[in-house]
Amino acid sequence: MMALSERQPQSEKKAPRARPMSAKAVFVLCATSFFVGLLLSGRMTVLSPPASGSHGGSRIALFSDDDCEHRRKLEEESNPNDVMNEVSRTHQAIRSLDKSVSSLEMELAVERAKRNGGLGAAVPSKGLPKVFVVVGINTAFSSKKRRDSLRDTWVPRGDKLRQLEKEKGVVVRFVIGHSATPGGALDRAIDVEEAETRDFMRLDHVEGYHELSSKTRIYFAAAVATWDAAFYVKVDDDVHVNLGMLTNRLARYRTTPRVYVGCMKSGPVLSQKGVKYHEPESWKFGDEGNKYFRHATGQIYAISRDLASYISINQPILHRFANEDVSLGAWLIGLEVEHVDDRSLCCATPPDCEWKKQAGNVCAASFDWSCSGICKSVDRMRAIHSACGEGEGAVSNFAAA
Repeated sequence: MMALSERQPQSEKKAPRARPMSAKAVFVLCATSFFVGLLLSGRMTVLSPPASGSHGGSRIALFSDDDCEHRRKLEEESNPNDVMNEVSRTHQAIRSLDKSVSSLEMELAVERAKRNGGLGAAVPSKGLPKVFVVVGINTAFSSKKRRDSLRDTWVPRGDKLRQLEKEKGVVVRFVIGHSATPGGALDRAIDVEEAETRDFMRLDHVEGYHELSSKTRIYFAAAVATWDAAFYVKVDDDVHVNLGMLTNRLARYRTTPRVYVGCMKSGPVLSQKGVKYHEPESWKFGDEGNKYFRHATGQIYAISRDLASYISINQPILHRFANEDVSLGAWLIGLEVEHVDDRSLCCATPPDCEWKKQAGNVCAASFDWSCSGICKSVDRMRAIHSACGEGEGAVSNFAAA
């Protein structure tokens, strides 16, 4: 009995497991099911055997002979120019749609910011004067002679300034903050000048050379809250500008979302203390001797409304580096932005801009790289305008719509 009981477990056999299907078998089964389903759904037409005289055997056709003939006639009748025009129109429509989507996304971000208490200033668009471009000229308390040199050349005065804004949608303002002692002599001097010229944009900002990054940030936020513009330009008060050429070049990107236009550069990060353009946070840009990321030079640049709105909404958390052009580039480098390197915005002073004008390539802006602006601009601005200016009627030819 003991022997029988010990052998009994050995006589029990385990039920055999079903062998899993191989990958090849699964593929064959899926493929077979697909083609059977395709035939039964009528997507493919099984043609009857060809008439006698042909090479026997049945065939499966994806298109009927009539479809092929119709397609052949369409291809023969189509004009290559018509096709290219249609492609161009489609491409333009896609860009316009992309621009509209970008604007809607920004409006949605504004509404979310309002609902959640917001980070920075809200960006209203309804009810604001609609213009094409706002040109903000960065200036200082000590720069009255520079401002007058611009008013005598490329910045319109009085009624002409208002007419340019009303008829062409081009707003030009000198941008300045207030002194460390608001209401002091410096501020009163600007009050008197403003009463005479009416061409200032006053910021809630304490003026100072080392505060240019803050001033730039506040300027864009204030401008986008004052005018509903396609573009916002920042330019220094020692740069010569041809407004007609500037507006026409920006108009090329009217339908492009998130566009950043300027003379793009990548200069060295200066870690040595005491030198001009010293970067106190040079360690953030890597090892010594590295260069900055690509960004527009600070003399003049432009950004589209969606980017100005982004700066306005997020201004409290946008980091400020020592140099304002680097700061702007840093704010935009991580976004889906189209960087436009437009060398017309950084022509040299005569003879360079003069030769280009004679060749039919009028510059949008001119300055001296060695001075980061026009050297001795107060004394030379009139002569440069005479040699490189576009003429009185250039802006009037711009179509604002």
